[in-house]
Amino acid sequence: MKKITWLGDTHQTVKSYSNIVKQEIGYNLDKVQRGQEPYDWKSIISVGRGVKEIRIHEENEYRVLYVAKFEESIYVLHTFVKKNTADIKARY
Repeated sequence: MKKITWLGDTHQTVKSYSNIVKQEIGYNLDKVQRGQEPYDWKSIISVGRGVKEIRIHEENEYRVLYVAKFEESIYVLHTFVKKNTADIKARY
Protein backbone atom coordinates (compact mmCIF):
# COMPACT_ATOMS: atom_id res chain seq x y z
CA MET A 1 0.00 0.00 0.00
CA LYS A 2 1.39 3.41 -0.97
CA LYS A 3 2.05 5.98 1.71
CA ILE A 4 0.49 9.44 1.58
CA THR A 5 2.69 12.52 1.51
CA TRP A 6 0.88 15.74 2.45
CA LEU A 7 2.42 18.82 0.84
CA GLY A 8 2.32 22.29 2.39
CA ASP A 9 -0.53 22.73 4.85
CA THR A 10 -2.86 20.20 3.20
CA HIS A 11 -2.98 17.88 6.21
CA GLN A 12 -3.76 20.72 8.62
CA THR A 13 -6.47 22.00 6.29
CA VAL A 14 -8.13 18.58 6.05
CA LYS A 15 -7.99 18.25 9.85
CA SER A 16 -10.03 21.48 10.09
CA TYR A 17 -12.93 20.01 8.08
CA SER A 18 -15.97 18.39 9.71
CA ASN A 19 -15.75 14.75 10.78
CA ILE A 20 -17.92 13.51 7.92
CA VAL A 21 -15.76 15.31 5.34
CA LYS A 22 -12.57 13.94 6.92
CA GLN A 23 -14.06 10.42 6.80
CA GLU A 24 -14.97 10.82 3.12
CA ILE A 25 -11.50 12.10 2.26
CA GLY A 26 -9.88 9.28 4.23
CA TYR A 27 -12.10 6.66 2.58
CA ASN A 28 -11.25 7.95 -0.89
CA LEU A 29 -7.51 8.26 -0.22
CA ASP A 30 -7.56 4.70 1.16
CA LYS A 31 -9.05 3.53 -2.15
CA VAL A 32 -6.26 5.33 -4.03
CA GLN A 33 -3.66 3.69 -1.76
CA ARG A 34 -5.11 0.30 -2.73
CA GLY A 35 -4.86 1.09 -6.45
CA GLN A 36 -8.57 1.83 -6.89
CA GLU A 37 -10.31 4.95 -8.12
CA PRO A 38 -11.96 7.35 -5.64
CA TYR A 39 -15.76 7.44 -5.52
CA ASP A 40 -16.07 10.78 -7.37
CA TRP A 41 -13.06 12.22 -9.19
CA LYS A 42 -11.81 13.84 -12.36
CA SER A 43 -8.46 14.49 -14.02
CA ILE A 44 -7.08 18.02 -13.73
CA ILE A 45 -4.64 18.16 -16.63
CA SER A 46 -4.58 21.95 -16.48
CA VAL A 47 -2.58 21.55 -13.24
CA GLY A 48 -0.37 18.73 -14.52
CA ARG A 49 -0.25 15.24 -15.99
CA GLY A 50 -1.50 12.67 -13.52
CA VAL A 51 -3.17 15.20 -11.21
CA LYS A 52 -6.62 14.09 -10.08
CA GLU A 53 -9.28 15.73 -7.97
CA ILE A 54 -11.38 13.94 -5.36
CA ARG A 55 -14.80 15.58 -5.08
CA ILE A 56 -16.66 15.46 -1.77
CA HIS A 57 -20.31 16.59 -1.69
CA GLU A 58 -21.34 17.29 1.89
CA GLU A 59 -22.42 20.57 3.55
CA ASN A 60 -20.12 22.29 1.01
CA GLU A 61 -18.17 21.11 -2.01
CA TYR A 62 -14.68 19.94 -1.02
CA ARG A 63 -11.79 19.15 -3.33
CA VAL A 64 -8.53 17.26 -2.80
CA LEU A 65 -5.90 17.40 -5.57
CA TYR A 66 -3.39 14.57 -5.63
CA VAL A 67 -0.89 12.68 -7.79
CA ALA A 68 -0.68 8.89 -7.49
CA LYS A 69 1.47 8.00 -10.52
CA PHE A 70 4.72 7.75 -8.57
CA GLU A 71 5.72 4.40 -7.08
CA GLU A 72 6.86 5.73 -3.70
CA SER A 73 3.88 7.79 -2.56
CA ILE A 74 0.57 9.51 -3.22
CA TYR A 75 1.18 13.24 -3.06
CA VAL A 76 -1.68 15.39 -1.78
CA LEU A 77 -1.05 18.73 -3.47
CA HIS A 78 -3.94 20.93 -2.40
CA THR A 79 -7.33 20.88 -0.71
CA PHE A 80 -10.04 23.51 -0.60
CA VAL A 81 -13.72 24.27 -0.22
CA LYS A 82 -15.17 25.11 -3.60
CA LYS A 83 -17.08 28.38 -3.70
CA ASN A 84 -20.45 28.26 -5.40
CA THR A 85 -20.86 31.40 -7.52
CA ALA A 86 -24.67 31.11 -7.42
CA ASP A 87 -24.60 31.25 -3.61
CA ILE A 88 -22.25 34.24 -3.64
CA LYS A 89 -24.42 36.16 -6.14
CA ALA A 90 -27.59 35.41 -4.12
CA ARG A 91 -26.10 37.19 -1.08
CA TYR A 92 -25.65 40.51 -2.93
